[in-house]
Amino acid sequence: MQIASNGDSALRVLQITDCHLGEQVGESLAGMDTDASLDFVIELLLREQGSTPNEGALAVDLLLATGDLSNHGTAAAYQRLDQKLQPLGVPMAWLPGNHDIRDLMIDTVGPDRLPRLIRLGNWAICMLDSAVPGKVGGELGPNELDGLQSTLEALPADCHIVVCLHHQPVPVGSYWLDQQQVVDSEQLFEVLGDEPRLRAIVWGHVHQEFSGSDARLPDVQLMASPSTCIQFAPDQPDFTIDAAMPGYRWFDLHPDGTLRTGVSRVENVALDLDMASSGY
Repeated sequence: MQIASNGDSALRVLQITDCHLGEQVGESLAGMDTDASLDFVIELLLREQGSTPNEGALAVDLLLATGDLSNHGTAAAYQRLDQKLQPLGVPMAWLPGNHDIRDLMIDTVGPDRLPRLIRLGNWAICMLDSAVPGKVGGELGPNELDGLQSTLEALPADCHIVVCLHHQPVPVGSYWLDQQQVVDSEQLFEVLGDEPRLRAIVWGHVHQEFSGSDARLPDVQLMASPSTCIQFAPDQPDFTIDAAMPGYRWFDLHPDGTLRTGVSRVENVALDLDMASSGY
């Protein structure tokens, strides 16, 4: 996927993740209607990122949707998500999560919705598939890692790179969630360890805002975004729901390689939530 640059202006990229849409409208996760919560996040996007000349469109260069877009891997969920997002008028790139079925996603919305590489001006976003059929945890495997290595070798020397995947490649501080991190993250960091163009690694899965760093990649930002539905409480040994509201993350990618980012959350809306839920 190739997206034209804005000259000397920063490129605005948005991340939504873990929508968990059911096969039918109004299905819930831990008591929360995931269609309703996503609709509230889309309304927030339009208020904060909207472009005044075209009502309903965003002044945004790219929208990333980083997995668990469906709750049970159904075509109806992918169709409905596409219907909700297409009116935003923004190029999109999706990733599968452990609740998704990649081939079904492609059959439903087309291969262009799941690109492996996105070029935005002098930035490149590498999209890695960490989902393993039948498993909750993440793994890249030799094909993804070799493909990443080949992609990095082919990119120009003066570009800036973001790597995007579904599962966390580093611990986020919650024991139960960190059993699900990318099992071959050490190999990922070996591929990326000598990559001076890398600016950030971005993921979903953890249903919470996360910002961190790793000594192996000291100048690289490591980030996760809130889910568009339920949130997981940070730093918990067992599954624990958080009362924090759904949200999204924004990025500004500057031509000189500077990356600025922040998180926005829905406010002052009524969404049911089962705080006593013991799983999902």
